[in-house]
Amino acid sequence: MAEISGGEVIARMLQQEGVEKVFGIIDGTYFGFYEALHRIGIEIVTPRHETSAAHMAGAYARLTGRLGVCMASNGPGVANLLPGLVVEQADGNRVLAITSARRPSIMYPDRGGSYQCFDQSGVIGKIAKWSSAVSSFGRVPELLRKALRKSYEGRPGVVHLDVPENIMNAKVKADVGYWSPGQYRATDRLSPSAEQVAGAAQLLISAAAPMIHAGSGVIHALAFDALRRVADLLQAPVTTSWAARGVLTEASPLAITMPHVKLNHRVRNEADAVLILGSRLGETDWWGKPPYWRKPSEQKTIQVDLDADMIGLNKPVDLAIVADLKRFLELLGDELTRRQAEIKLDARRERVATYAKVMKDERAGWDKALSDMAIPMNPAHIGAVCGKLFPADSVLVADGGNATIWAMFYHQVTVPNTVLSTFKFGMLGAGMAQAVGAAIARPGLPVCCIIGDGAMGFHSQEVETAVRNKAQVIYIVLCDKQWGMVKMNQQFMLRPFKTMLFKHLDPDETIKADLGEIEFDKLGISMGAYGERVSDPAQLKPALERALATGRCAVIHVDVDPVKHMWAPGLIHFKKMHEEPKG
Repeated sequence: MAEISGGEVIARMLQQEGVEKVFGIIDGTYFGFYEALHRIGIEIVTPRHETSAAHMAGAYARLTGRLGVCMASNGPGVANLLPGLVVEQADGNRVLAITSARRPSIMYPDRGGSYQCFDQSGVIGKIAKWSSAVSSFGRVPELLRKALRKSYEGRPGVVHLDVPENIMNAKVKADVGYWSPGQYRATDRLSPSAEQVAGAAQLLISAAAPMIHAGSGVIHALAFDALRRVADLLQAPVTTSWAARGVLTEASPLAITMPHVKLNHRVRNEADAVLILGSRLGETDWWGKPPYWRKPSEQKTIQVDLDADMIGLNKPVDLAIVADLKRFLELLGDELTRRQAEIKLDARRERVATYAKVMKDERAGWDKALSDMAIPMNPAHIGAVCGKLFPADSVLVADGGNATIWAMFYHQVTVPNTVLSTFKFGMLGAGMAQAVGAAIARPGLPVCCIIGDGAMGFHSQEVETAVRNKAQVIYIVLCDKQWGMVKMNQQFMLRPFKTMLFKHLDPDETIKADLGEIEFDKLGISMGAYGERVSDPAQLKPALERALATGRCAVIHVDVDPVKHMWAPGLIHFKKMHEEPKG
């Protein structure tokens, strides 16, 4: 029997799972873990804050389809990790958190007065899919296997294993058997029955106006090609949740993109059959309810999800299918191909063409803002210029309130799974680390991070993380020196008529909504990044070209017009989204 620490057991089990990266800050409380990671060739990527470790792991998982692993030390390290875990659970990213804890003799329960001690497993258990604390060395393999099993069951999210420092670091004589993943969890994709596939095909073929609604489950299943094939065979328009934007290339005439909010409502009301894929139909999907969706009695609904708890959660279904989305879509595509002659395509193509015209006309209206060459610039320029300069398969990270909206309205997604944000949580500052995680997940491609100055202030230190890890993240900071989305709300609450008339209020007419100056370009330079400041829209493209040419991390401080930035497109829809549908 060899001497081995609990931390090394965990490291070697992760190696069996194919883990190549672990994100977290090093600490003596789990030296036995990270020393083993380093020794066996699993790279440790260290951010400047534990919250960022969770976001890096989540971005890595989402973009690669693999397990994202983060770590944090007991007490303050775990406390810092919590916000990140909340977000990654909400956004449904497959993240395993490994944390150290104080020795069992003084916690679970807390003896009283223990240093850096709180109910870590209990707290994380309230926000994660699953959490457990290890009580002895012998239970480390069992409980980690359970964590991994839970990780791959149903909807992706956060699982957590809390390991006391004495178990993590102390070496004991043990003969540990390392099982392959297939020996302790299901590794085959869950298939639908032939009857379910045939039933779905029949409903979609016989419908006069079928549509598809795709959620982020399509991303986790990496089912992009299978989705495109089914949509093309059916000539069915595809709407998505915000989190699934781009699962069907937006160059496709079938893609009804999220910025066209009213058109999304129209498509969902005109459809007499809908195929819902990997979506809970939550608040940002208007709960699947009228008047934003057709009445359930008038719309046949097929819902496919890996998690049975999601079926019929917010909208009643006519055909419920619990299956892997990619497997289902592959089989559905085969069935539709066999029955292709039965599909009446002409009327469907005419319908899709009318939708395409609406999008073209709306886009022409939005693009009028691009002729605005005033200084400081209209924020519309930023997403548009980035779309032209960055490779199509570069990842766009959108962070912040109005900054995210401007990015979404002026950026076309032509390659699936190239957009990151915290769409289910709107967590300011998360994009700083998501962008680094994206660069590590897809080396060799620059990452575009469009972020507001308020959001940048939350975790700006992660610029140094990008520099240190040679991650080419181009942080484009939209600076208006205000909490723009909050300020807009205040203006309508405090002085609605003056706001509508003049578009803004005087500085003393809002409450603590203004910020001071931070020269983000110089802040970036101080951390080793390339930096520039630009306020003239004519100079934006050259500045970004210079940043990209460096091949390294850059921070571009962009002064935007504070009034125009505050009036982001589509704001009325976001306000109405928070209201309970009356239908």
